Amino acid sequence: MPALVSSPDTAPQADRDLVEAVLTGRRGAFEQLVRTYQGLCWRIVDDIVRHPDDTRELCQEVFLRIHRSLHQYRGDSALKSWVAQVACSVALRHIERKRLPLADIREDEDGLAPAERVSDGFDLEAATADEDMQAHLHAAIDALPPLQRMLLTLYHLEEMPIGDIARSTGLAEGTIKSHLFRSRKRLREILEARIGVPA
Repeated sequence: MPALVSSPDTAPQADRDLVEAVLTGRRGAFEQLVRTYQGLCWRIVDDIVRHPDDTRELCQEVFLRIHRSLHQYRGDSALKSWVAQVACSVALRHIERKRLPLADIREDEDGLAPAERVSDGFDLEAATADEDMQAHLHAAIDALPPLQRMLLTLYHLEEMPIGDIARSTGLAEGTIKSHLFRSRKRLREILEARIGVPA
C-alpha cells in the first residue's frame, strides 16, 4: 500500500490554497474539495471494485481518510495526484481483504510489452469515436482486470502522467507502461472480435 507522500513536482497555488482553507476550518472548504475530486475518486475505486454499494462506501472512506491526513499534504505535487493516491490505497486494500484478483498474472508473464512502451500505435480513441463504438469500448474495458481498468482511467481519462500514477499506485513506471500496453492490446483484440475494428 503506497504511503501518503507527495511528488517532487510543485502543486498549483490553487491546490495549496484549498488545502490551507480546509486545514484552517474555512466554511465550505472541505465540501469544495469533495465536489472537486468526487468524480476522480469514484472512477478509481469503481474501476477496481466494480460494485456500486462498495464503491460508495469506499469513497466515503477515502474522503474521511483525506480529512484526517490532509495535514500530511506538503504541496509538492498536484492535489489531484494525492487524492488519487488515497483512493488507490483504499480500493487496493479492499481488494486485498476480499482476496480478489487484481490483475491477470499470466498476462504479466507473457513478455508481450516492453516496459518503455505504452501504445501499440493503434488509435483507440479515433476507432471508437461514435456512440455505438463507445458502448463497445466501455464493455471491453469492463472485461479487463481491475488494475488495468484503473490504470487506463488514470492515464487516458484523468490524463495523469506516468510518474504521478506510479506515486499514486505504488507501482513502478515500467510496470504501469507494460499494463497500459497490454490493456490497449487487449481492448483492440476485443473490439476487432466484436465489431471488426481494422488492425
